[in-house]
Amino acid sequence: MQALRNRTALERVARAASSLCRPGLCTQSQRYFQTGSTLLSDGATTSFGYKNVRVEEKQNMVLEVFKAVAGNYDVMNDVMSAGLHRIWKDHLVYNMLRPGPGTKHLDVAGGTGDVAFRVLEAIRRAERGSITPAQQPHVTVCDINEAMLKVGKERADKANIPERLLTFVEGNAEHLPFEDSCMDSYTISFGLRNVTHTDAALRDALRVLKPGGRFLCMEFSQVRTPVLREVYDQYSFHMIPLMGQLIANDRDSYQYLVESIRKFPEQEVLADMMREAGFANVDYTNI
Repeated sequence: MQALRNRTALERVARAASSLCRPGLCTQSQRYFQTGSTLLSDGATTSFGYKNVRVEEKQNMVLEVFKAVAGNYDVMNDVMSAGLHRIWKDHLVYNMLRPGPGTKHLDVAGGTGDVAFRVLEAIRRAERGSITPAQQPHVTVCDINEAMLKVGKERADKANIPERLLTFVEGNAEHLPFEDSCMDSYTISFGLRNVTHTDAALRDALRVLKPGGRFLCMEFSQVRTPVLREVYDQYSFHMIPLMGQLIANDRDSYQYLVESIRKFPEQEVLADMMREAGFANVDYTNI
């Protein structure tokens, strides 16, 4: 999905795509937009897969899911996407984001570093030689889940990636621990559907981007072709939880992940949420 945001003299670019199994790149929501949760009344509820839970409970429930799957996160994505997530992430970074020298990039809900490592590699390719200190790039990974961040840090240490290039920060996508207008670009892959208040996460993504900054969200979304939708539904609801049980001894977490995809806004709805944020030229690509 692609969008341009104007706020007074400011412009921010947000790009988005949706997937079949399709990752979606999306923008953000500036004004309040209710997405399946009642936020302003006592006893407010929101969706946790197909269940309705109290708003204040969802964050901890999602934390427990990803704590459970952190050690097998790549395997989980292989199961969810039939291995295609690696190709999608390459497309996200190398074809759509295309970061340049000196880029300051934020990857949210990316604790294991899968996207961040690709961003660093893309910057390295763009540099084509040595750079001055003023052009020093940096990638920040922000995730609410300590277990996921631990996996990413271990991978970065094994790859000998210094902190001057890559740091890991624990934080909530709805209120990021960063200053206004500090990032050139922002990615979130398979993470937006897990936040409690999608609109709040989109607003804060907008806040941390510099004028002209770009937002890319890759997410599972709705399959439009009836035949493919039937095949995907059969695979999702029957095979994925079963493989979660066999591979990770965790059927429930995989069941939630399947259900969370179905509860996530469809492509056009999400695009409208981005427009509500003040972005123009919002677009998405089904992959």
